[in-house]
This record gives sequence, structure tokens and C-alpha cells, in this order.
Amino acid sequence: MLQTLLKVGDDLVQAAALVAGEWGGEGPQTVRAGPYLRRPVSRAPVARPADVAAVRDYARDAARRVARLSPAARADILEHASAGAVRNRDALARLLALELGKPVRDGRGEIDRVADTFAVCAAEARRIGGENLPVAGWGRGVGTTAFTYRAPVGVALAITPFNAPANLLAHKLGASFAAGNTTIVKAPPQAPATSTAIVALLLEAGMPYEAVQLLHGGGEVGAALCAAEEVGVISFTGSAETGDAVARAAGAKRLVLELGGNAATIVCEDADIAKAARVCARTGYTNSGQSCISVQRVYVQRTRIAEFLEHFTAAVGALRVGDPLDDGTDVGSMVDDEAAERVVRWSAEAAAGGGRILLGGTREGATAAPTIVAEPPPDASVITREVFGALVAVQPYDTLPEVIDRCNASRFGLQAGLFTRDIDRIVTAWRDLEVGGLVVNGSSNFRLDHVPFGGVKDSGFGRESPRWMIEDYTTVKTLLLRGTSLWGDHA
Repeated sequence: MLQTLLKVGDDLVQAAALVAGEWGGEGPQTVRAGPYLRRPVSRAPVARPADVAAVRDYARDAARRVARLSPAARADILEHASAGAVRNRDALARLLALELGKPVRDGRGEIDRVADTFAVCAAEARRIGGENLPVAGWGRGVGTTAFTYRAPVGVALAITPFNAPANLLAHKLGASFAAGNTTIVKAPPQAPATSTAIVALLLEAGMPYEAVQLLHGGGEVGAALCAAEEVGVISFTGSAETGDAVARAAGAKRLVLELGGNAATIVCEDADIAKAARVCARTGYTNSGQSCISVQRVYVQRTRIAEFLEHFTAAVGALRVGDPLDDGTDVGSMVDDEAAERVVRWSAEAAAGGGRILLGGTREGATAAPTIVAEPPPDASVITREVFGALVAVQPYDTLPEVIDRCNASRFGLQAGLFTRDIDRIVTAWRDLEVGGLVVNGSSNFRLDHVPFGGVKDSGFGRESPRWMIEDYTTVKTLLLRGTSLWGDHA
């Protein structure tokens, strides 16, 4: 396998076994211009059809060798990678700031999660096993012993997004390796250096070169990999529209799709309004709102909405917007100018329909000012579509059944938040909201990396987090021993 050099600012980050064909700096490249610095910060080779074909062949041949690596060995490697993430925390956070405009403070938080995710993957690798099935409880099973074990699927494909490229790659690649697969990674064009650095962490920790192949490129590279017959399972995080394309290209393959959202948070009249406002302000603009569970829609009981808006507007107004490399920055830039313009355009549309822009509604380059839209019309894009940006819409409601219906009117159903002290409201919302998860006394924008995470409707299917991803990355194999049983040969 080759050595690939990827330029990151004024430094060179070297990672082995990234593509299967020679690349000496010639041929097509992806050049990433930092959205805040507005100059090139990284570049990487774009995979050509020959590279895709070579990777497919190599992964197929490597799968059996990776599967024979013991769970203990896989776990040890993942634990070393976790420690490596801790050691390289500041450098990796800087990469995130350069490539994506993510505040370096938030970038450190993402790398902390990478370390945790690798550690959880290691623990789950040690727990992979099987069952001794109780077949003798039925007459035809008497005289037979049955066992199962979880075998690696073989070749997994991980397609990762730009908004959390380090941690979401850690989830997909870490869980796949824990399960004993070889993994092909298609990195997001917006974060080639970050993706390369996470792969390099694992290789430096001892992951065999056969266990991972990293390709850079756009949708055509992803489509070719999805259609590859060598691939047995695909994990994709991204938009609902791209998820549809992945499913069509994949055909009859296992899929884990974590797609879009326009997450709702409900604030009930019995809530601590000041606390709810502070939490929504903090989590509505993290990573400039570029999260599938970012607080996008806040529904506040009508009797408390004026109080909520007062606290919320003050908290959002206090957020510091600026240089993502500055430790004091709360909100950096968005991924590109078009993403920031979407915030401006959709907030203006909401205002034209009768909503009120309380803050923001402007941008400077790729930096969108944190925007609050109060009482937009129900058919506004900020309500019905995924903003994926630094905008929160606030609306009043009267009753819990009414607001649940309004939340469920969305085509998405990833995660919701609920602020209340009433257990009946909690149980009702948990039962009736059409979402994959509910956060109580927190906003929609909260995730624990070892807890199942995923949605319903157009937010996808399958559950991320290592334990649940390992189930999708493995297949159950059964062994039947006829004439061998603890229970004798007769019913």
C-alpha cells in the first residue's frame, strides 16, 4: 500500500494505506478553502475510477485477514487510538477550525467524544459473542444442540458528513473494526484533512492497513462504492435526499441511515423558563446550528412565551461570534457562503409571511449571525425544512396534544427536547412524539455516544452508537449439532 501526503496549512500530515493506487501529487485534487480564513487550508487526491476498483478488490481480499484478528487485539488497538485522540486533542481541534470554521473550543469537545467513542468500541469488541439456544424445549429440537455467533459482514462502507467529521467517523470506523470488518471510508470533501487524521490515529495505534481504505471525492465516488458488490453494509450520515440516492445505489445491502431533521423542543408552563432559554441558546447555535438535532423549532406554552423570548434573546445576543481559532468564540462560520445565505434567505421568507426577526438575519461571508425568528407561519421553510444553520424559530402553543401534533407534522423524526417537571407529560411525549429519542429537561441537541441514536420517517433508520452498529456490522451464524445434547435423544 502507498503513503499519501495531504497538505494541511503549513504542515504535512502523513497517513498510510489511504488509497490503493499510486498518487504522486498529479491528477485531480480536492482543495478545501477554510470558510472563515477564506484561503486553501487542505488538499487531497480525488479518487479516480481505477482507485475505486482497486480499493474494492483490496477490501474484498483483506476482509478474511481482518476477521481473523482476535476481539482482544481489536480492542487493544481501539484503546490505543482513544489515548491518541487525547494526546492530539488540540491539533485535531485546530484542523476542525481551519477546515470547517468550527470554534476550536467545540472542536476539543468533538475530539473528547472521539476518544470516548473509540473506548466504547473497544469495550463492545470484547463483548461480541453468541448464544446457546434452548432448542430442546420443542420436540423436534430434542437431541440437537444449537449455537450462534456474530460474524463480521466482511466489507463495510462508511460515508461521513462534514458537520462532525471526526466523531462520526470514529463511530462508523471504530464499530466496524470492533466487529471484525475491513472498512472503506468515503470522506466529506469539506473535511479531507480531519478525516485523514482520524484514520492516521487508528493506523498509528496498530490497526492493520488491510482494515481501512480512505477515498476522497464527491457523489460519484460514493455512488460507485455504494453499488459495489464487495460491500456488505453501508453506514451513511447526511441529508435525506442523499440518503435516498445511497439506498437506490446500494440495492439489497444492509443500511444504517442517519439523515436529516428539523428538531423540536417543547417548553411547558411548569418548566424553569430561564434555564430552558439558556440551554436552547447554547445548543441552538453550537457549530452554527449545523447538527441534525440542533434546536430548530422551539414551542413554548403561550402563557410563558414572552418570558422565554426575553431570556432567550438575551442569551443568544451574548454569544460571541468570530474567529473559530479564538478560545472565546461561541459561534464560528458555517461550512460555506451558500449555507450562511440559506439562513438569511429563509429568515427573510419567514418575516415576509408574518414572522418577526428578533436577532440576526444577516451574514458576513460564511458567518451567519445567530438568528431568532418569532412566530413564523406554519408553512415557512424554517418550520417545514431543515435549516442546518444558525437559526431558531420560536412559536407559542396551548395544549400538549396540540403541540405534539405540530411536531409530528414534520417529515423528519430524529430527536426532540422537552422541558417539564410533570411525569404524565413526559410519558405522553415519549409515547406520542414520532422521533427516535426524547431528551427531558434538555434540548433536542444532546447525545451520549454509547446510547442508541437514530430516527424515524425521513430521518432514516437503524441506530448509531457502537453496540447497536455492531449488530448491523455483523451477521448471525448458526451451528446445529445433531445427536449431541445435554438433554438426551428423546422427547
